[in-house]
Amino acid sequence: DNLNLALAVGQILENNEIDVVYTRTNDVYNTPFEKAMMANNADADFFVPIHRNALPEPNTGSGVETLVFDNSGIKAAMAENINAELAELGFNNRGVIERPNLAVLRRTKMPALLVEAGFINTDADNAKFDAEFSDIAAAIASGILETLDMGQLEQTPVYRVQTGSFDNIESASNLSSNLISA
Repeated sequence: DNLNLALAVGQILENNEIDVVYTRTNDVYNTPFEKAMMANNADADFFVPIHRNALPEPNTGSGVETLVFDNSGIKAAMAENINAELAELGFNNRGVIERPNLAVLRRTKMPALLVEAGFINTDADNAKFDAEFSDIAAAIASGILETLDMGQLEQTPVYRVQTGSFDNIESASNLSSNLISA
C-alpha cells in the first residue's frame, strides 16, 4: 500500500512538473535513517514519506494524521493542507502531530513530514483506502502542490520532493514506542 501510494503521489507531482526522487521504487527495506540520508543526498526541498497507521488493537483507530518534527513553518502548512485534502474525502482528520524523535523527521536537512494515510488495521479505513486509492493519491499531491503555490519559499520555483514509504505493519504498530522498522 505504502509503496504504491508513494509512487502514485510521485507521478501526480511529476505530471505537475515537480522533480520527484524516490527512496524506493520496489519492495526493498531501508532503515528510517537511510531514508533520511537519501533525502539529504538528493538535496531535496521536502521529504514526504507515506505510511499507513496502525494500533495494536485492530479497528480502534481511524483517520489521517501527519507527523512533523515541530509544528511550525512550511512543513506544518503542508501537513495541514494534506490533512485537509484527505478530510474532504471523508477521513477523520486526526491533525498534525509533533514527533521530534522519528529519524525521518529528525535527521533530514529539509522540511519533512510523514503522512499517515488511514489505519491499515481498521476495516473502514482499509476499505476506503482500497476504494478511493486514486483520490487519496490526488489529495496528498494536492496538499503538497497547494503549499508550493503559496509562495512561502525563498528558493526558485523548481522543487525537489523526496517521497518514500514504510513497508510493513510492524513499523506502524511501533510508532507508539517511537520505533519504525521501515
